[in-house]
Amino acid sequence: MKKHLQHTIFKVISEAADQLKQETYVIGGFVRDLILNRNSPDIDVVTVGSGIELAEIVAKKLGSNIQVSVFKTFGTAMLKYQSLEVEFVGARKESYNEDSRKPMVENGTLEEDQNRRDFTINALAICLNKDRFGELIDPFGGIQDITDKIIRTPLEPGITFSDDPLRMMRAIRFATQLGFTIEEKTLEAISLNKNRIHIISKERIGEELNKIILADKPSVGFRLLDQTGLLELIFPELHRMKGREVVKGVGHKDNFYHTLEVLDRIAPNTNNLWLRWSALLHDIAKPATKKYSPQLGWTFYSHNFVGAKMVPALFKRMKFPLNEKMKYVQKIVELHMRPIVLSEEVVTDSAIRRLLFEAGDDVDDLMTLCEADITSKNPEKVKQYYGNFQLVRQKLKDLEERDHIRNFQPPVSGETIMEVFGLEPCREVGLIKVAIKDAILDGIIPNEQEPAYQFMLEKGKEMGLIPVINQ
Repeated sequence: MKKHLQHTIFKVISEAADQLKQETYVIGGFVRDLILNRNSPDIDVVTVGSGIELAEIVAKKLGSNIQVSVFKTFGTAMLKYQSLEVEFVGARKESYNEDSRKPMVENGTLEEDQNRRDFTINALAICLNKDRFGELIDPFGGIQDITDKIIRTPLEPGITFSDDPLRMMRAIRFATQLGFTIEEKTLEAISLNKNRIHIISKERIGEELNKIILADKPSVGFRLLDQTGLLELIFPELHRMKGREVVKGVGHKDNFYHTLEVLDRIAPNTNNLWLRWSALLHDIAKPATKKYSPQLGWTFYSHNFVGAKMVPALFKRMKFPLNEKMKYVQKIVELHMRPIVLSEEVVTDSAIRRLLFEAGDDVDDLMTLCEADITSKNPEKVKQYYGNFQLVRQKLKDLEERDHIRNFQPPVSGETIMEVFGLEPCREVGLIKVAIKDAILDGIIPNEQEPAYQFMLEKGKEMGLIPVINQ
């Protein structure tokens, strides 16, 4: 392990640890990622003694410009050095109350500290003291579990998950991110302890969901959440999408698995968290809008509009940002049917302009989602859809270059309309503004000031308005 600890920071920590005569180790995720050849800028250092004192000596040795952030309540300290973030803590043992994941903490040994870790792969430690520098301590077979790609708890999994139920989400997240399998007893313990998830804050659950969504194959995590019964408790809207209903021999696709397929298909094309959330939520209202009729079979009319209306409540419950990120997801969910409809019909310039106007700068993201939404098993159908989408994309590009519709503001403002016709703010001003916008989007007039001004005069005349000033 010595060859992996060549960075200056480890040499300095080693010197400071020996100066204090404290056993000191780098532990947890950094060691795991070292073995997996994954880059990890976060280093956790555990010492048998004061973590705060060790951090302050390390900072002094690194130079006067290094600041230490001290968290006395938790007995931890943190410093940043170059691109690394290093956290220091004294070795500790923990005990838990049933109604909280916040442990009662006492000073402990390295062995006790490793016992309290969530998974064997995160309980690995490397000694940093000079006489044992680079020595690996692996009491639970974490190295073998990394080799076998297994997620397993160091102690009895039922106790591990009951003590801190967030670890159930973390097990699923690590399995998703690393491509590992959760060991059978550990997986069973998640199902048995699923109701303990209610003591975890919505923020922490949301953070884990975000990490699952950003994985290379996020469907793995959502299938595990469903399999263990957690999904129904933390995300009932997605759980309700499960299943196929059959009436008179006519069934619809399972919208839950379709959604996971769309999410996996969009993942290679974007790391935008909120576009991935849009993919997960694009059909979220299908259970609420599902209807069967003998003439049409299964329909989900207006599921895009109903889905967009569901987004704010969902974001609020999950403690996600209720700002432009939420509005972005709403917009993508609401518009996700538009390019599909366009690709099935003769694509008119007017329809493309309207899509550009409504989607604005997010039109490319919208098209990326729509392409991921092609999950038909019929290769001819897929080929046709892709061909049509390429046509839509090219039309979007051509019309934007020519008409500059994306995020456009009408060339004649409401203030100009009021000034020309001597009006106060009123219904007529709004009607003229909408008429100008529609005329531009329908290609009746170009997106330019002079034609829009003339159109305004004609529209005003139709409405019986008389200009009080001329251009």
